[in-house]
Amino acid sequence: MARFIIKGGNPIGGTFHPRGNKNAVLPMLAACVLTDEPVILHNVPLINDVKVMLELLESIGVDVLLNDHTVTLCAKGLRTTELNRDLCAKVRTSILLAGPLTARHGGATIYPPGGDVIGRRRLDTHFYGLRSLGAEIITDTAYRFQAGPLHAWPMVFDEASVTATENVLMAATLAKGISTIYNSACEPHVQDLAHLLNTMGADISGIGTNNLTINGVKNLHGAEYTVQPDYIEVGSYITASVVTGGSIAIPNAGEPRTLQVMQRAFSKLGVEWTRDGHDLMVPQQPDRMIRPDEGNATPKIEDGIWPAFPSDLMSVCIVLATQTRGTALFFEKMFESRMYFVDHLMGMGANIIQCDPHRVVVVGPTRLKGSTLTSPDIRAGMAMLIAACCAEGESVINNAQVIDRGYEAIEDRLAALGADILRKE
Repeated sequence: MARFIIKGGNPIGGTFHPRGNKNAVLPMLAACVLTDEPVILHNVPLINDVKVMLELLESIGVDVLLNDHTVTLCAKGLRTTELNRDLCAKVRTSILLAGPLTARHGGATIYPPGGDVIGRRRLDTHFYGLRSLGAEIITDTAYRFQAGPLHAWPMVFDEASVTATENVLMAATLAKGISTIYNSACEPHVQDLAHLLNTMGADISGIGTNNLTINGVKNLHGAEYTVQPDYIEVGSYITASVVTGGSIAIPNAGEPRTLQVMQRAFSKLGVEWTRDGHDLMVPQQPDRMIRPDEGNATPKIEDGIWPAFPSDLMSVCIVLATQTRGTALFFEKMFESRMYFVDHLMGMGANIIQCDPHRVVVVGPTRLKGSTLTSPDIRAGMAMLIAACCAEGESVINNAQVIDRGYEAIEDRLAALGADILRKE
């Protein structure tokens, strides 16, 4: 088990170049089985979840060539549609191969997926969408999908599930006729996947809305595509810089509309930045105040489906609030176990009241003390890492390999920006 040893107090700043969006690249890797031609992806983050997905693809016969942050995939030699049980258990996104394998190759056998333990993460919407297109699904010790040619269908999702939207979207590209998905997810990573599929010859409209229309095509072809920057990584590094008293420049931080969604919550927490096109500049901001809502009411930061505040930034923004003057209420509506990590912050000296599993009140600023912590999931782990960077003294973060699932070479990239951090295996 890996651990990080961090000595807090160093300003984190300089120039940071974000990698591609983790939640976009994982379904893009799955999309390669929709064609026999090569799919080339640039700006691929070298994170553990990507490595596991590449292993999964190689295990079923996909030819994988990784060169720095570019991966070339070719599924022409696919030899099986049954995934490896152990690899499935390592990542949530193993389920994303169900749609493309069933659409292109007539079926798939996928064992229960793994991923972060942040609450119940149902698969019902995946099954509803794929059954609507004509797939038969048997669930026993594995999920077994079978289908002849898929047929289009108008679907209404009961939840705007990101991975279900991606799974069904990939399958529908090869279904005969025009499919619609109402109440689809429209996060930036879903949009990025749809743009890749269109580059491969799909006919998808409504991208960026909650109503997707897919005109099925007979075949998809190879493509070359650059993954958009990871706005969760961008928000995490902005937070690390601000709470340690640094300033940070982020070239190619992402699409202006994506950054605008993030800025709503960050500005409530006293953080401002300037933008020049896709580039961000975040100056030192030592006198931050939490901005009250109208009538001087305590502001509420609540997550939700896009374009609401993203759940994956909730944990790091709670750390930001501990270092900002004022009071804020955080309301986590997406996952019932995401807030449990705040006990660790309270142990470091944070002034946090946990109202219930979904809500915490944070009063800042407070002086954090170094501590020994254990990372329960990717985003909570990053939040603890940021807290350790601004705390007095030394902190140890156990189970650090969990953070590697979502952040590339985190210790090297933080150290390059000024952090005192060491990895021990």
